[in-house]
Amino acid sequence: MRKFLLVFFLTLLVNLSWATYILIPMDNTQTNHLKAYGIAYWVLNKQVDVNWLLNYRGGSFMFKHFAELEKECIIRGVSYEIIADLQSTQILQEIADPEVNMESVTLQKAPKIAVYSPKDKQPWDDAVTLALTYAEIPYDIIYDGEILDGKLHLYDWLHLHHEDFTGQYGRFYSAYHNAQWYIDQVKSTEELAHQYGYKKVSELKLAVAKSIRDFTAGGGYLFAMCSATDSYDIALAAEGVDICESMFDGDGADPNMNKKMDYTKTFAFKDFSLSTNPYEYEFSDIDVTKSRMVDKKDDNFTLFEFSAKWDIIPTMLTQDHVAIIPGFMGQTTAFDKKLIKSNATILGENKALGEVRYMHGEYGKGTWTFYGGHDPEDYQHMVGDPPTDLNLHPNSPGYRLILNNILFPAAKKQKQKT
Repeated sequence: MRKFLLVFFLTLLVNLSWATYILIPMDNTQTNHLKAYGIAYWVLNKQVDVNWLLNYRGGSFMFKHFAELEKECIIRGVSYEIIADLQSTQILQEIADPEVNMESVTLQKAPKIAVYSPKDKQPWDDAVTLALTYAEIPYDIIYDGEILDGKLHLYDWLHLHHEDFTGQYGRFYSAYHNAQWYIDQVKSTEELAHQYGYKKVSELKLAVAKSIRDFTAGGGYLFAMCSATDSYDIALAAEGVDICESMFDGDGADPNMNKKMDYTKTFAFKDFSLSTNPYEYEFSDIDVTKSRMVDKKDDNFTLFEFSAKWDIIPTMLTQDHVAIIPGFMGQTTAFDKKLIKSNATILGENKALGEVRYMHGEYGKGTWTFYGGHDPEDYQHMVGDPPTDLNLHPNSPGYRLILNNILFPAAKKQKQKT
């Protein structure tokens, strides 16, 4: 009997030591890629470090096994494997091999997230807000008032919702100036500008853009999609120049505006020309929406493959279970490669079309990432269309790129070699 009990407890001890890590695969075996990011974020909030295994099975996550963590994977429908300490060591040894393009990055602290978005309902969805909500990652909504009140320092990561920083109300005038949502937007934004002592909305938006610039320079992580990308840089370049026609600010635009752009102030773009037609649904020639000639079935872009052991940040930002991402449109769909500064890192592009869809750069102590298009699972999202239901797209490779940006600020600083 004593011998049986000894064998029983030795077997139990072996089994307990065997199951010491949880591996969340992020290759095509994963049932819900998007919620997997939420698990990683949730684990970090439980004060448990997460190993992000770059280029290992699609960018898998690994962390110590606790019953509570395993239960949460089950609740959220995320595929996982329980592996022994020996297996986890073997995986890390495989990744450490200098001959393989893999790396392990330790995630330590969940970033505090803010989404820059109007408080009132807009007639379009926002992919980042949808992704965060679906992945169950907490965030705060802030807007012009909070930024001008100096509250950006409370956050590590900021997303710019579909926005126009030039003061031209998204250039929706031609099609929607009689729509109630447009009228309400103009009224509320003008009231806010006057409240903060600005005569024009363009002045208010420039002040906000400069505060965001300072947030980034101080070490913040900035992420923008669609029109928030090019309109942001345009606002910075146009400081001191009136680029708004009378329907936007009550007086005419400077006819020499294109000769007065200061490209040294921008994050990503150079040598662009502004659209001088206020009825055109376009800010400048940065965006290629109207000039591109491509069928939907052929509209895609390829993620660049970086050296995981040296280009760690770009590698984190491009983790995915596929290398070719289905394209999607927006007010700003893609960027003309000729108008991108040389110090920007191209993460995803369509070389045949000469357009960039996804890029990244440093500014001061912080970083910025620009992602063209509006919604990765709605090819041509129109004003008034219903929000995308991510329950139908749990493995979306386009949405994965958004969530990569959520997690990379959590990386242990000394592991970033770029």
